[in-house]
Amino acid sequence: MPDTALNVTPHLSIPESELVERFVRASGPGGQNINKVSTAVELRFDVARSPSLPEPVRTRLLAKRDRRLTEEGVLVIDAQRFRTQDRNRQDARERLAAFIATGLPVPKSRIATKPTRASKIRRLDGKRARSDIKRGRSGSHSWD
Repeated sequence: MPDTALNVTPHLSIPESELVERFVRASGPGGQNINKVSTAVELRFDVARSPSLPEPVRTRLLAKRDRRLTEEGVLVIDAQRFRTQDRNRQDARERLAAFIATGLPVPKSRIATKPTRASKIRRLDGKRARSDIKRGRSGSHSWD
């Protein structure tokens, strides 16, 4: 294990001690190799209790509603794209870094605006036109 920490940005890194890796057998095609070798990686990272994450980043990540997050706030990443354990391990770490990076930017706060007078008129004109079309469909028909 050459790296002692997972570097997300130059200012943020996750120590090796916070990552839990489990090597399991991958599913899918692969013949004998897949039945004998545990190449798939299950990487777990406790987002809710990680001392490395700044509080605002943790809050944004937990609010994401990602299916990989458990109810306890643990992110579980399964990596089995590649044939080797080392490459799957690298892939899982890259995906974890990408997930954490999505929580770094602070979202812009929305400034509430009122619709312009012209846009209100356009909306009502459209509704009126649609109403006229629908009204034209009902009533007596010439072929009756």
